[in-house]
Amino acid sequence: MIARTLATMALAGLALPAAAQERQSFRVDYSVSILGLNIARSTFTSTIGTNDFHLKGRLASSGIAKIFDSTEGTMDVKGALGDGLQADAYLLNYTSGDKKKRTEVAFSKGAVTKAENVPVRKINPKRWVPLDKSELTSVTDPISASMVRASSLEDVCNRTVRVFDGEMRADLKLSLVGVKPAETTGFSGDAVTCRAQFVPIGGYKISKSMDFMKNKSKIVMSFAQLGTTGVYAPIHVTATTEIGTLT
Repeated sequence: MIARTLATMALAGLALPAAAQERQSFRVDYSVSILGLNIARSTFTSTIGTNDFHLKGRLASSGIAKIFDSTEGTMDVKGALGDGLQADAYLLNYTSGDKKKRTEVAFSKGAVTKAENVPVRKINPKRWVPLDKSELTSVTDPISASMVRASSLEDVCNRTVRVFDGEMRADLKLSLVGVKPAETTGFSGDAVTCRAQFVPIGGYKISKSMDFMKNKSKIVMSFAQLGTTGVYAPIHVTATTEIGTLT
Protein backbone atom coordinates (compact mmCIF):
# COMPACT_ATOMS: atom_id res chain seq x y z
CA MET A 1 0.00 0.00 0.00
CA ILE A 2 2.82 2.46 0.86
CA ALA A 3 4.71 1.62 -2.33
CA ARG A 4 1.54 2.03 -4.40
CA THR A 5 0.85 5.45 -2.91
CA LEU A 6 4.44 6.68 -3.19
CA ALA A 7 4.85 5.31 -6.71
CA THR A 8 2.04 7.55 -7.91
CA MET A 9 4.11 10.49 -6.69
CA ALA A 10 7.41 9.44 -8.27
CA LEU A 11 7.10 11.33 -11.58
CA ALA A 12 10.14 11.57 -13.82
CA GLY A 13 9.45 13.69 -16.94
CA LEU A 14 7.11 16.43 -18.12
CA ALA A 15 5.88 17.14 -21.66
CA LEU A 16 4.99 20.56 -22.98
CA PRO A 17 1.34 21.73 -23.02
CA ALA A 18 -0.53 20.80 -26.17
CA ALA A 19 -3.13 23.51 -26.63
CA ALA A 20 -4.78 26.74 -25.61
CA GLN A 21 -4.74 28.54 -22.27
CA GLU A 22 -8.28 27.47 -21.35
CA ARG A 23 -7.52 23.73 -21.51
CA GLN A 24 -3.98 22.40 -21.49
CA SER A 25 -2.96 18.77 -22.02
CA PHE A 26 0.18 16.99 -20.83
CA ARG A 27 1.85 13.61 -20.93
CA VAL A 28 3.89 12.51 -17.92
CA ASP A 29 6.17 9.47 -17.89
CA TYR A 30 6.97 7.64 -14.67
CA SER A 31 10.13 5.69 -13.94
CA VAL A 32 10.32 4.11 -10.48
CA SER A 33 13.46 2.44 -9.16
CA ILE A 34 14.85 1.13 -5.89
CA LEU A 35 18.56 0.69 -5.22
CA GLY A 36 19.08 1.83 -8.81
CA LEU A 37 17.00 -1.04 -10.21
CA ASN A 38 13.94 -0.20 -12.29
CA ILE A 39 10.75 -1.67 -10.82
CA ALA A 40 7.90 0.20 -12.54
CA ARG A 41 7.01 2.45 -15.45
CA SER A 42 3.90 4.43 -16.18
CA THR A 43 2.44 6.99 -18.53
CA PHE A 44 -0.13 9.57 -17.50
CA THR A 45 -2.11 12.02 -19.59
CA SER A 46 -3.72 15.01 -17.94
CA THR A 47 -6.11 17.67 -19.17
CA ILE A 48 -6.40 20.77 -17.02
CA GLY A 49 -9.11 23.32 -17.69
CA THR A 50 -10.09 26.54 -15.96
CA ASN A 51 -12.29 24.79 -13.42
CA ASP A 52 -11.73 21.06 -13.89
CA PHE A 53 -9.17 18.34 -14.55
CA HIS A 54 -9.00 14.76 -15.84
CA LEU A 55 -6.06 12.38 -15.29
CA LYS A 56 -5.65 8.95 -16.90
CA GLY A 57 -2.72 6.59 -16.47
CA ARG A 58 -1.24 3.16 -16.99
CA LEU A 59 1.21 1.54 -14.59
CA ALA A 60 3.21 -1.69 -15.04
CA SER A 61 5.98 -3.43 -13.16
CA SER A 62 9.24 -3.63 -15.11
CA GLY A 63 12.82 -4.74 -14.78
CA ILE A 64 13.67 -7.02 -11.89
CA ALA A 65 10.25 -6.50 -10.25
CA LYS A 66 8.52 -8.15 -13.21
CA ILE A 67 10.36 -11.39 -12.46
CA PHE A 68 8.83 -11.63 -9.00
CA ASP A 69 5.46 -9.93 -9.44
CA SER A 70 3.94 -8.89 -12.76
CA THR A 71 1.58 -6.01 -12.07
CA GLU A 72 -0.39 -3.88 -14.51
CA GLY A 73 -2.99 -1.24 -13.75
CA THR A 74 -5.01 1.72 -14.98
CA MET A 75 -6.06 4.82 -13.08
CA ASP A 76 -8.68 7.46 -13.84
CA VAL A 77 -9.36 10.62 -11.83
CA LYS A 78 -11.80 13.45 -12.53
CA GLY A 79 -12.41 16.51 -10.42
CA ALA A 80 -12.60 20.26 -9.94
CA LEU A 81 -9.99 22.98 -9.56
CA GLY A 82 -10.39 25.22 -6.53
CA ASP A 83 -7.72 26.02 -3.99
CA GLY A 84 -6.24 22.70 -5.11
CA LEU A 85 -7.12 19.64 -7.16
CA GLN A 86 -10.24 18.12 -5.63
CA ALA A 87 -11.23 14.74 -7.04
CA ASP A 88 -14.84 13.78 -7.65
CA ALA A 89 -14.12 10.21 -8.72
CA TYR A 90 -11.04 7.97 -8.45
CA LEU A 91 -10.83 4.54 -10.09
CA LEU A 92 -7.95 2.07 -9.94
CA ASN A 93 -7.97 -1.30 -11.69
CA TYR A 94 -4.94 -3.53 -11.50
CA THR A 95 -3.82 -7.11 -11.94
CA SER A 96 -1.04 -8.61 -9.83
CA GLY A 97 -0.11 -12.07 -11.01
CA ASP A 98 -3.44 -13.87 -11.44
CA LYS A 99 -5.27 -11.62 -8.97
CA LYS A 100 -7.49 -8.79 -10.16
CA LYS A 101 -8.31 -5.87 -7.88
CA ARG A 102 -10.36 -2.70 -8.13
CA THR A 103 -10.59 0.40 -5.97
CA GLU A 104 -13.27 3.02 -6.49
CA VAL A 105 -13.66 6.18 -4.42
CA ALA A 106 -16.22 8.98 -4.80
CA PHE A 107 -15.88 12.41 -3.20
CA SER A 108 -18.18 15.36 -2.62
CA LYS A 109 -16.47 18.65 -1.75
CA GLY A 110 -13.55 16.76 -0.25
CA ALA A 111 -15.61 14.27 1.75
CA VAL A 112 -15.56 10.57 0.87
CA THR A 113 -19.05 9.38 -0.08
CA LYS A 114 -18.08 5.94 -1.37
CA ALA A 115 -15.06 3.66 -0.99
CA GLU A 116 -15.10 0.19 -2.48
CA ASN A 117 -12.31 -2.39 -2.76
CA VAL A 118 -12.90 -5.59 -4.71
CA PRO A 119 -12.11 -8.12 -3.40
CA VAL A 120 -12.57 -6.93 0.19
CA ARG A 121 -9.33 -7.18 2.12
CA LYS A 122 -9.17 -9.63 5.02
CA ILE A 123 -7.73 -7.94 8.10
CA ASN A 124 -6.45 -9.01 11.50
CA PRO A 125 -8.07 -6.60 14.00
CA LYS A 126 -5.14 -7.05 16.39
CA ARG A 127 -2.70 -5.67 13.83
CA TRP A 128 -4.95 -3.13 12.12
CA VAL A 129 -5.27 0.59 12.80
CA PRO A 130 -8.94 1.46 12.20
CA LEU A 131 -10.02 4.55 10.31
CA ASP A 132 -12.59 6.89 11.81
CA LYS A 133 -15.13 8.43 9.41
CA SER A 134 -14.25 11.87 10.78
CA GLU A 135 -10.89 11.56 8.98
CA LEU A 136 -12.58 11.23 5.58
CA THR A 137 -13.24 14.93 5.05
CA SER A 138 -11.04 17.46 3.26
CA VAL A 139 -9.17 14.62 1.54
CA THR A 140 -8.28 13.62 -2.00
CA ASP A 141 -6.90 10.61 -3.87
CA PRO A 142 -3.14 9.83 -4.23
CA ILE A 143 -2.93 11.06 -7.82
CA SER A 144 -4.58 14.45 -7.21
CA ALA A 145 -2.65 14.74 -3.94
CA SER A 146 0.65 14.54 -5.81
CA MET A 147 -0.19 17.73 -7.72
CA VAL A 148 -0.35 21.13 -6.00
CA ARG A 149 -2.13 24.28 -7.13
CA ALA A 150 -0.16 27.32 -6.00
CA SER A 151 0.46 30.96 -6.89
CA SER A 152 4.25 30.50 -7.09
CA LEU A 153 7.03 27.96 -6.59
CA GLU A 154 7.63 29.23 -3.06
CA ASP A 155 3.96 28.61 -2.22
CA VAL A 156 4.03 24.89 -3.14
CA CYS A 157 5.52 23.65 0.14
CA ASN A 158 4.54 24.48 3.74
CA ARG A 159 1.23 22.63 3.53
CA THR A 160 -0.28 19.31 4.61
CA VAL A 161 -1.77 17.07 1.91
CA ARG A 162 -4.55 14.78 3.21
CA VAL A 163 -4.63 11.55 1.19
CA PHE A 164 -7.09 8.65 1.02
CA ASP A 165 -6.35 5.78 -1.39
CA GLY A 166 -9.54 3.79 -0.79
CA GLU A 167 -8.19 2.05 2.29
CA MET A 168 -5.46 4.05 4.02
CA ARG A 169 -5.66 7.66 5.22
CA ALA A 170 -2.37 9.48 5.52
CA ASP A 171 -1.03 13.01 5.72
CA LEU A 172 1.96 14.23 3.75
CA LYS A 173 3.42 17.26 5.51
CA LEU A 174 5.48 19.39 3.11
CA SER A 175 8.14 21.92 4.15
CA LEU A 176 10.30 24.14 1.94
CA VAL A 177 13.90 23.21 1.11
CA GLY A 178 14.56 25.66 -1.71
CA VAL A 179 14.19 26.68 -5.36
CA LYS A 180 16.77 25.94 -8.06
CA PRO A 181 17.00 25.22 -11.81
CA ALA A 182 16.07 21.70 -12.94
CA GLU A 183 15.92 19.83 -16.21
CA THR A 184 14.18 16.64 -17.32
CA THR A 185 12.55 15.36 -20.49
CA GLY A 186 10.32 18.13 -21.87
CA PHE A 187 11.07 20.58 -19.05
CA SER A 188 13.80 23.09 -18.24
CA GLY A 189 13.34 25.79 -15.62
CA ASP A 190 13.03 26.43 -11.91
CA ALA A 191 11.73 23.74 -9.58
CA VAL A 192 10.97 23.82 -5.87
CA THR A 193 12.11 21.08 -3.50
CA CYS A 194 10.12 20.09 -0.40
CA ARG A 195 10.76 17.71 2.45
CA ALA A 196 7.77 15.46 3.09
CA GLN A 197 6.83 13.74 6.33
CA PHE A 198 4.60 10.69 5.93
CA VAL A 199 2.01 10.41 8.73
CA PRO A 200 -0.34 7.38 8.57
CA ILE A 201 -3.72 8.12 10.13
CA GLY A 202 -5.73 4.89 9.82
CA GLY A 203 -6.81 2.05 7.56
CA TYR A 204 -3.48 0.23 7.56
CA LYS A 205 -1.71 -2.83 8.97
CA ILE A 206 0.76 -2.37 11.82
CA SER A 207 4.17 -3.38 10.47
CA LYS A 208 7.88 -2.60 10.66
CA SER A 209 7.78 -1.05 7.19
CA MET A 210 4.95 1.29 8.18
CA ASP A 211 6.79 2.24 11.37
CA PHE A 212 9.91 2.97 9.30
CA MET A 213 7.99 5.18 6.87
CA LYS A 214 6.45 7.11 9.76
CA ASN A 215 9.52 7.58 11.96
CA LYS A 216 12.66 7.15 9.87
CA SER A 217 11.95 7.65 6.18
CA LYS A 218 13.42 10.70 4.46
CA ILE A 219 11.21 11.87 1.61
CA VAL A 220 12.21 14.68 -0.77
CA MET A 221 10.01 15.91 -3.62
CA SER A 222 10.80 18.42 -6.39
CA PHE A 223 7.91 20.16 -8.18
CA ALA A 224 7.64 22.12 -11.45
CA GLN A 225 4.70 23.92 -13.03
CA LEU A 226 2.61 22.23 -15.74
CA GLY A 227 2.63 24.82 -18.50
CA THR A 228 0.82 27.96 -17.28
CA THR A 229 -1.88 26.14 -15.31
CA GLY A 230 -0.71 27.12 -11.82
CA VAL A 231 -0.61 23.37 -11.07
CA TYR A 232 2.72 21.94 -9.92
CA ALA A 233 3.64 18.27 -10.39
CA PRO A 234 6.59 16.29 -8.98
CA ILE A 235 9.50 15.81 -11.40
CA HIS A 236 11.68 13.91 -8.92
CA VAL A 237 10.99 12.06 -5.67
CA THR A 238 13.21 10.06 -3.33
CA ALA A 239 12.04 8.13 -0.27
CA THR A 240 14.15 5.93 1.96
CA THR A 241 12.64 2.55 2.82
CA GLU A 242 13.76 -0.44 4.87
CA ILE A 243 15.35 -2.04 1.81
CA GLY A 244 16.77 1.05 0.10
CA THR A 245 15.95 4.36 -1.55
CA LEU A 246 12.89 4.52 -3.79
CA THR A 247 13.31 7.01 -6.66
